Amino acid sequence: MALLGAHVSVAGGMANAPGRGRDIDADAIQVFTANQNRWNSPPISQENIDGFRSGMSQGQPRVSVTHDSYLINLCAAEQEKRDRAVNAFIEEMDRSESLGIPYIVFHPGAHMGAGVEAGCRMVAESLDTAMHARPDYQVKLLVEITAGQGTTVGHAFEQIAMILGQVKEPDRMGVCFDTQHAFAAGYDLRTVDVWEETMTAFDSIIGLDQLKVFHLNDSKRELNSRVDRHESLGEGFLGLAPFWCLVNDERFTETPAILETPVDDGSEYAEEIMLLRSLIGAPEPEPVD
Repeated sequence: MALLGAHVSVAGGMANAPGRGRDIDADAIQVFTANQNRWNSPPISQENIDGFRSGMSQGQPRVSVTHDSYLINLCAAEQEKRDRAVNAFIEEMDRSESLGIPYIVFHPGAHMGAGVEAGCRMVAESLDTAMHARPDYQVKLLVEITAGQGTTVGHAFEQIAMILGQVKEPDRMGVCFDTQHAFAAGYDLRTVDVWEETMTAFDSIIGLDQLKVFHLNDSKRELNSRVDRHESLGEGFLGLAPFWCLVNDERFTETPAILETPVDDGSEYAEEIMLLRSLIGAPEPEPVD
């Protein structure tokens, strides 16, 4: 099975995140390394860096992931805004590297009328600038599949392949597959057959070796809605079948799979992780109509 986990709070300091992962029996955690809705963030204290690294060295959780700020738009049409986004992204890289986090998941951004091809090119150029600024970093940069709202890029496998194909250091890149975003973008996942069709298409266009992290979310909206609306597992238009497919897919036994479903305080993730583990070896759930 995949390395199951969830996005956890860093309230009180980054050092608290690994313990919150253990509290929900998570194999993997995702964190924000700074306030996701602000441009300026104070540096992480050495005490929190040491505490986070120490917490992650205890064996559970096994792996951590960063999600970058929602403000960052790597294909902003205006150069000044794109420069600001790139600088903020480099700071994301700095924080993740200092914490020993191996992956940063990021939304590629919105082209704001410049067009998909121009948007993908600008994302690649922004990533090149960031990677050039930090040539020795080990953290990998993972393009997240988007739902396709507005002028966002990255909702088609071909667009992600376009970005990966244009960066100068593709070995430092990868992909995050969000189940709700992919479904909203038109990729069905609700039976074994369509799960396999979608994964085969991903492999043909991008390559399954590039799929480094899953985001696990059911969907409040229907297939191809182009709307980013997460729902609790089994309570939306996806149902449980896609998650059964994932936890029983031997290709992803070491892949972090992060819950981002709606919760009040995060403790509810323990129940969803238990639900996911209960699907291993169980009969395939009935698909949602």
